[in-house]
Amino acid sequence: MVGSFGSVRSIIVTFLFRYIQILTKRLSDQSIIATFVFCCNMIRQNCPKQLRRYIEKLTERLSGFLNPDIQVLIHEYAGSHLRHHEAYGLVAAYLSEKLPDAKRLKALMTNENKVMLSMEQYENTTDVFNGVEVKWISGKVPSRATGALYYPEPEQRYYKLKFDKCYKKMMTEDYLQHVFKRGREIRAANRPRRLYTNGKSTTWSYIVFEHPAKFATLAMEPEKKEEIVEDLLTFIKSKDYYARIGKAWKRGYLLYGPPGTGKSTMIAAMANLLSYDVYDLELTSVKDNTELRKLLIHTTAKSIIVIEDIDCSLNLTGQREKKEEKPAGEKPGKVEKKTSPCKEKNEKEESDSKVTLSGLLNFIDGLWSACAGERLIVFTTNHVDKLDPALTRRGRMDKHIELSYCKYEGFKVLAKNYLELEAHPLFQSIEELIQEVEISPADVAENLMPKSAKDGPEQSLRNLICILEETKNSKCTEVKDAEINHSAAAI
Repeated sequence: MVGSFGSVRSIIVTFLFRYIQILTKRLSDQSIIATFVFCCNMIRQNCPKQLRRYIEKLTERLSGFLNPDIQVLIHEYAGSHLRHHEAYGLVAAYLSEKLPDAKRLKALMTNENKVMLSMEQYENTTDVFNGVEVKWISGKVPSRATGALYYPEPEQRYYKLKFDKCYKKMMTEDYLQHVFKRGREIRAANRPRRLYTNGKSTTWSYIVFEHPAKFATLAMEPEKKEEIVEDLLTFIKSKDYYARIGKAWKRGYLLYGPPGTGKSTMIAAMANLLSYDVYDLELTSVKDNTELRKLLIHTTAKSIIVIEDIDCSLNLTGQREKKEEKPAGEKPGKVEKKTSPCKEKNEKEESDSKVTLSGLLNFIDGLWSACAGERLIVFTTNHVDKLDPALTRRGRMDKHIELSYCKYEGFKVLAKNYLELEAHPLFQSIEELIQEVEISPADVAENLMPKSAKDGPEQSLRNLICILEETKNSKCTEVKDAEINHSAAAI
């Protein structure tokens, strides 16, 4: 079988080269190419699969030898399908404005319900740069088996740039830089931000990110907000600085505080301020460190990678079992094991996931953390004291932000947001009460919302005052009970 295949291949190759030699004496280069391609297409349709692949490779080599044009391919993926090639997306954005010849187009929704067009597969269009015409062609490499067993590689799309070889220097240096620069501008202006999730697979799925949160509407002290905004804006302008000091262009933020203090809203405000995508990473859905690495590779630059409630996301708290010291003369008993606050809740998920603390640390600041630049890594927790110090140290979580209970400055922001009030006679009573109680911004906001269509701003403020007084009285009762119990114990 192998011998017969080799004989047929030799005969076909000999025939093709002999045919080309004869045509070279009689026909022009263009006629040779057209005739050769026609013959190859006929053979391709009527020969075995292995022979077809050989002919395809031979066709490409001969076409390249006879064709004066240079071709530059820009594939969708870089490497062995590990991560998306940024240049592919930039070319797609650039060509959305250069489609005079393409007849089959794809339409995508962008910001403000605008439409951005792109070429369908196997379409082509032309562009002119400094008086030189170039041609863009969209195509794809079909999936195929990778070995003896059938493990198909996914099909890979690409854009092909064709131009005359005498303009090689101008096209590869000036023109492509022009394409990438303009592509970034178009993509930033048109592409809607995305909210990604990993779910139960090793790939990301997404929806359009439409959260309206802004720093101006966050219920926190103005000084703290200004500090955070300044830190974020400094980060996005520091590409050269990070390269000079030898660090990956990323920054870690640890948001901690009681429930309802605005940690998730803070993340949304960060994304809206910087126009970043958000990757909401669910660790309990990740099988092991290898899958975690795959997910990380497929994140893009200009993004925020979020792990919310990290103290509940697997056994990463780093708590050590310690033997309790017993008073003298007391027999040692059974020592209760200390567990993380969410261990019972996530016991099943933890048994299915083998992500380790070391794997997560490598995700934060190891070698794989530099696979895409300009990213924020944000952890949130309600119990910062339960986290392993290796996870929260500076250099991994560069900035720690405490989001605590609502104070008067935060209340004024909420009153302006919910009631459109900047001043009111009841504000003084609220200022006095809110300093004496612990109430989250979420609870304050809930009580400022009208309970019926008849309720006005003043009624909402009175509702809040009632809640603050009840909380204060309850706190006073708890303090008195604690004092009584302590005195009784002392007696």
